[in-house]
Amino acid sequence: MIWDARSFYKQLFVLVGPIALQNLISAAVNSADVLMLNYVGQTALAAVSLAGQVSFVLMLFYVGLSSGLVMLTAQYWGKHDTFSIETLAGIALKFSGAVGIVFCAASFFCPSALMRIFTNEPRLIEAGAQYLRIVSISFLFMSVSQVFEAVFKSIEHVRTVTAITFVTLSLNIVLNAVFIFGLCGAPKLGIIGVAIATSVSRTVEIIICLIVSFFIPEVKLRPGILFRRNPLLFRDFVHYSFPAMGNEVVWGAAFSMYSAILGRLGEDIVAANSIVAVVRELASVLCFGMAYGGAILLGKEMGGSDLEKAKADASRLWKATVAAGLLATFIIISLRPVVLTMVQLTPGATMLLSSMLIISAINIFGASINTAFICGLFRSGGDSRFGLIMDTVAMWGVSIPLGLIAAFVLKVSPLWVYLILSLDEFEKIPVVVIHYLRGTWIRNITRDFKQ
Repeated sequence: MIWDARSFYKQLFVLVGPIALQNLISAAVNSADVLMLNYVGQTALAAVSLAGQVSFVLMLFYVGLSSGLVMLTAQYWGKHDTFSIETLAGIALKFSGAVGIVFCAASFFCPSALMRIFTNEPRLIEAGAQYLRIVSISFLFMSVSQVFEAVFKSIEHVRTVTAITFVTLSLNIVLNAVFIFGLCGAPKLGIIGVAIATSVSRTVEIIICLIVSFFIPEVKLRPGILFRRNPLLFRDFVHYSFPAMGNEVVWGAAFSMYSAILGRLGEDIVAANSIVAVVRELASVLCFGMAYGGAILLGKEMGGSDLEKAKADASRLWKATVAAGLLATFIIISLRPVVLTMVQLTPGATMLLSSMLIISAINIFGASINTAFICGLFRSGGDSRFGLIMDTVAMWGVSIPLGLIAAFVLKVSPLWVYLILSLDEFEKIPVVVIHYLRGTWIRNITRDFKQ
């Protein structure tokens, strides 16, 4: 058993290390954006934060589709069925492309209408609309790159994905600096410069993904996979991916609703929340990396019909992820004094930020527990419906109604509203643990096909 544990943790960290690094790079880019926009002005910072909610919701569609894809492809990887992996990738590309077209069109033709969902302040609407119209083209490119990267991860090429992320997001940081500050003879473009940098970096990302796909021998991601037909795999993809996508969208839409509620409580709380989001993302890369990396490892074991080993490793995974969550809590509390000295916000926004960082530090511990179970353990066995139900009830049934009542009926302070909206993770924990103990989520969901 000791040797099994050592073997599991070794394999886990081979996967988790690159995934956590990829998340860290992404968080670093967001941090750089916030720091640079901080020098442009608080209005620019708040506008991009709110406009970014559109990209955030879109990414949740992609993450949900990718999660459903990984559920299946990781298990088929465990039984060495690469033909089914390619077929599933083609199915996923059709769905992600459709989503990308819708978001691209809405952001290009109706950016002001989208911004009014999150704020009623004219300055923020105007600035955010400029950002959305330019960044809309990147939404199409992401529809392809996110599917390719999900397949790369599921067949344990996580280092490849990390390298792609490092190159493209490093380019994003450099271009942000060039266009925000007018370096190398470029004009100072502010928010518009951030949008241009994002679109260029996403263009480079899809080009690299297409090139890399020709050098990975295990699977052949060629245009022909779009035309393969397999009714059983199509049905399985819809059955497992749609609840996962629904879960991510319900969760993300709720977070966007949180932002919409806070966005009507003043610019100070919006600006403070944008800083908190970046700090939280930086601190949580390890625990979320463990959950998603563990899902690939457990899925591979279940696909290979080694269910007892998967059960033992699942116990190890959630314990390790909870430990990472405690570390994230410690990191946020430790970074709090540093963050407060670095930002240039109004005195009111700075006071809010100080308390919000403590609330977020506590919330992230609960999030690490739920992510380990819902996105790691349960999804590895194809159980994506449970998370959808939990987030719908906890966030839309409890937290959002309470937040709306607190903000617009009782009219309590913005900080109390933020605290109420942050309780959703702890509402879910008891039910999540009970579901884990039942063990019904441990399943082999692959099919046997004659090639």
